[in-house]
Amino acid sequence: MSETVLKRELWLPRPRSEVFPFFANARNLQRLTPSWLVFEVLTPEPIEMRAGTLIDYRLRVHGLPLRWRTEIEVWEPPFRFVDRQLRGPYRLWHHTHEFHEQEGGTRCVDVVRYAARGGLLRPLIEALFVRRDVDRIFAFREESLRGLFGSSTPPEPART
Repeated sequence: MSETVLKRELWLPRPRSEVFPFFANARNLQRLTPSWLVFEVLTPEPIEMRAGTLIDYRLRVHGLPLRWRTEIEVWEPPFRFVDRQLRGPYRLWHHTHEFHEQEGGTRCVDVVRYAARGGLLRPLIEALFVRRDVDRIFAFREESLRGLFGSSTPPEPART
């Protein structure tokens, strides 16, 4: 299966002790998702975040109503967690979230491995829709996080 890897880094001028709890609340994903996806968390409260937690969502992709179920595969607060799609719009969705203390703030690192559906048309669907949509979603997410946590000149990314 052909997959795409998206890596985004965002430095927020707040300590990890403030940033991680925001991400640990599954409901906050609605605040980080563009309105054109009509995204809604369906899992009733309280959602106890831990390895094995299942979370159900409803959304619209290009007007088509979809259900999405993810599993929290790894839960290592306040350092990282991993969610993966069990059912949803992608053939593969595996999202690693990392949180690194850096120069008085937090560097949030997202690594997403994903693959579009579509059989023989998959490369075309990926090029025309999926890659563009994922980029727009993460651009909105970064703008929202800067609005919530403040914006400042970030330090250079850590060398690994």
